[in-house]
Amino acid sequence: MFLIFLLFVPSLTLLGPVASGATVSSAQSVTDGIPGLVSAFTVPAAFPTSVFQDYYVTPGPTTDSQPQPVIFDPVSNVTFPFNLTNPDRKPTHGLDPVLFPSAPANLTLEEIRALLYDATTSIRDIVETNTSDNCSKCVASLLIGQTVARFAPTWLPAALISLCKETGFQEAAVCDEIYQATTYGAPWAQVLSHANVSGLDGQYICTFLSPTFCPEPGVVPFKVQFPKPKPNEAKMPARSGEIVKVLHLSDLHLDTRYKTGSEANCTAGVCCRVSSTQFSKIHPAQPGIIEPAPLFGSYKCDSPYYLALAALQSVAPLTGVEIRDPPAFTLYTGDLVAHEPEGTNGREYVQATEVAVWEIFKAYIGGPIYAALGNHDSVPTNLESPHSIDQNGPLGQQFSWHYDHISKLWEHYGWIDNTSRNQAFVHYGGYSVVHPLGLKIITINTDFYYRTNIFAFLHADNPDYSGIFSFLVDELQKAEDQGQRVWIVGHVPTGWQGLNALPGGSDAFYQTIERYSPHVIANVFFGHTHEDQISIYYRNNGTSQSATDALTTAWIGPSLTPLTNLNSGYRLYEVDTGTWEVFEAYTFYSDISSFPVLNDTGPVFELEYSTREAYGPAISWPGDEPLNATFWHRVTEAMEKDRGLVSLFNTYQGKSSIRSPNCTSDACATAKICYTRSGSTELGRACPQGFGSVQSRYTGVNF
Repeated sequence: MFLIFLLFVPSLTLLGPVASGATVSSAQSVTDGIPGLVSAFTVPAAFPTSVFQDYYVTPGPTTDSQPQPVIFDPVSNVTFPFNLTNPDRKPTHGLDPVLFPSAPANLTLEEIRALLYDATTSIRDIVETNTSDNCSKCVASLLIGQTVARFAPTWLPAALISLCKETGFQEAAVCDEIYQATTYGAPWAQVLSHANVSGLDGQYICTFLSPTFCPEPGVVPFKVQFPKPKPNEAKMPARSGEIVKVLHLSDLHLDTRYKTGSEANCTAGVCCRVSSTQFSKIHPAQPGIIEPAPLFGSYKCDSPYYLALAALQSVAPLTGVEIRDPPAFTLYTGDLVAHEPEGTNGREYVQATEVAVWEIFKAYIGGPIYAALGNHDSVPTNLESPHSIDQNGPLGQQFSWHYDHISKLWEHYGWIDNTSRNQAFVHYGGYSVVHPLGLKIITINTDFYYRTNIFAFLHADNPDYSGIFSFLVDELQKAEDQGQRVWIVGHVPTGWQGLNALPGGSDAFYQTIERYSPHVIANVFFGHTHEDQISIYYRNNGTSQSATDALTTAWIGPSLTPLTNLNSGYRLYEVDTGTWEVFEAYTFYSDISSFPVLNDTGPVFELEYSTREAYGPAISWPGDEPLNATFWHRVTEAMEKDRGLVSLFNTYQGKSSIRSPNCTSDACATAKICYTRSGSTELGRACPQGFGSVQSRYTGVNF
């Protein structure tokens, strides 16, 4: 098959002998340095139409528009209409159910109007007074808002919109979009109705609304309950010497409404859309398109179909795995759906995107795919409600449509069995599965510690209010009892610069990692940041950071989407089947800056770097030792002495994007090392800030 492939695709850079399969010997892994057939692959210009059976709009030559495939949902037996994703039509919100908390009494219209008048008047008085600090003002206002949420919940969205506009909290259009009932208005009514607004919940809510209201809350003491103490003589299993390949994809953010030729450098929101408007930093806005959206994607846009298919076409020649010779399995660490404005989002749109992505993956990747849900894989975006909000009533089950749908899709494609599917329905899309080679994979829904999920502010002093940590601990304990190795798969990282996870949830996760590492947990995998990053977990909650205390590594996978100012990328691991340690990690990328000038070919995807070759020589790392937490700590030690190594790490963080800022100062180097050693929000917040992301210029200050 590969010989035929080579005959018809001459634009390959050959590196050596053809890989014979997804399983290679440990000797090959160390000495060859070649994951697949080639180091670079030029994607054909023509769109591979055979991936989908039928099209509303069939792709043509490279100058034509994006395809619009007919998407049939095998779970609901529904064919999604063209109007759902028609790029030339302004989409509208679907007819999704809108849920409010139950009111304890049926107020008359006159009583409701009096309540709203008193509430808005009182809040104005609180805001205008100069006798209180901002945090006290915010909490006092929340207490008044809570009364409205409880006694007139359906009226709260309109009240929030009115206050938002009157106070100038946001622009009028933003107020309308954020607080209307069909987006975040109804969820805010639920949260305010159930929150302890005078306690920690209120502080979180006020900090979320504006950092000028209340300071960021720290970690509140919470001890995760473990069924058994950690064994004194916990032993690692022996290495098998058999190496298998595992593919790691993340954050595709498929934009099914991408419009080729629209404005790629827009003022706000999602670019590369019909609604995108151009701007100029020097001249005022002018009619016409300043930066036409290329066929394969752009730096301020999510992934069009052409980019998604190009990336998947590159997997076989670059990694040596494909349908007939698949990887042992593939990880997908969340975010299938584009960064869609809430006013145009909806359940139907999310479900259609999910089916489209899985169909693309199925066409190019053999073997099971184990996926975690991302914060953009829900409606409204970022939100997941705990079952306990109303004792598993309508509010606690309001997102179960999604868990039911996507878990049935995973079962439909044969990636999980019915037992795991049932787990995913109960545990917010999280489940456990034991691979035929013996590894246990546990996925969790990380939205329950994500800082922009307003439902995570409920019972903020109990990070396990949703039950996700109880589920994780139960599955880890079973693995320990049965002598199994575990990989944990999620979306939102718990550490780095401390800006993603709530401190309580992050601390609970860190406690869990420490309890079951390194004898049970072999590795952790995240996505979300769109960047190539690493987090190290240490003993004693990271208070002692040394090579001997390093326990486990979190691999934060690069995104397939270029948003924002990044190149598109993915990763392949070579893993020992006895210990499930990573022995090699290859990262591949495509240079987005080349896309506007593509004509007769598609983009080039190529090997960006081998982790062992990039960092191993700087620490004299033995060729037969894994890329574990000790390895990564040694790398940070080398970075302390070698600024060139920090600069290299910084380059890879953005997948070699020409738009990434340089990291050459002492302040930046200190910050990068600190972020890498920070597996929790508390540790990350203690690091120098302003150097966390390469998606814009650094704001950190030299010292």
